[in-house]
Amino acid sequence: MVKIAWVTDSTAYLDEELKNHPDLYTIPLTILLDGEEFSDGIDLTSAQLFERLKQLKNPPKTSQPSIGAFQILYEQLSKKYDQVVAVLLSGKLSGTVSSSEQAAKLVEIPVTTFDSNILTYPMTALLKEGIRLVEEGAGIESVIHQLETIKKTNETYVLVGSLEQLHRSGRMSGLKFFLGSMLNVKPIISIVDGALSVKEKARSEKKAKEKILDYLRSSYEQYHFKEVYLLYGLHEEHAANWKEELRKEFPRLEIICCPLGAVIGVHAGENTLGISWHNELK
Repeated sequence: MVKIAWVTDSTAYLDEELKNHPDLYTIPLTILLDGEEFSDGIDLTSAQLFERLKQLKNPPKTSQPSIGAFQILYEQLSKKYDQVVAVLLSGKLSGTVSSSEQAAKLVEIPVTTFDSNILTYPMTALLKEGIRLVEEGAGIESVIHQLETIKKTNETYVLVGSLEQLHRSGRMSGLKFFLGSMLNVKPIISIVDGALSVKEKARSEKKAKEKILDYLRSSYEQYHFKEVYLLYGLHEEHAANWKEELRKEFPRLEIICCPLGAVIGVHAGENTLGISWHNELK
């Protein structure tokens, strides 16, 4: 049997099952705060990040893992494994996918780089599904084909905690930032084909959440997917409260709360709250 190493990046949320998986490896992104460099998930937590953001003189920045970092990891894995599958955050939000693809050309071990078109726990769900399919005996080509199909059915809606941070990080245009901040509009940000897009605008967070609930209700009635992910910046209680609201209407739906992590927090802010699901993950 072909021995496969799984690789993901530090924006993935690893539950206990994945933390203890013997064949899963994580490569960190980098966070730059006033010239000081931190490895995501290693020497900077989300709480530490948001505290530091209040004192920064310059806009924070993030950086994808280098080609060399991927190359070193893949060469190390080649000593124990026959093949590598890397499930990484959207190539339209980071250069991580590109770094992996370029590193793959420099090593002898076969590397399959899968662009999840998403991030955090929705990406983790794809990773877990890929591992499950391989353990059931599916070949890599079949697995990647199935993951490609599932990822295209993702729906993600985010209420960004800080439009200013999103704007300063270059992830939102000046015009959209101006309209959102000056007119007290609460934009619903969606991720479409791996990129951020303004889905709709609401006059308050309450009305925005009601609109998102309509999206969820419509999709669940049609597809009956098994799980939904509540994503939060720093304040878990915001996600927990929303979870309780959703459980009343969707008692059979598994609702998973998970933090966005420090890298995403740099761009979105501590009060960010989002929801995501894959219509074809059943």
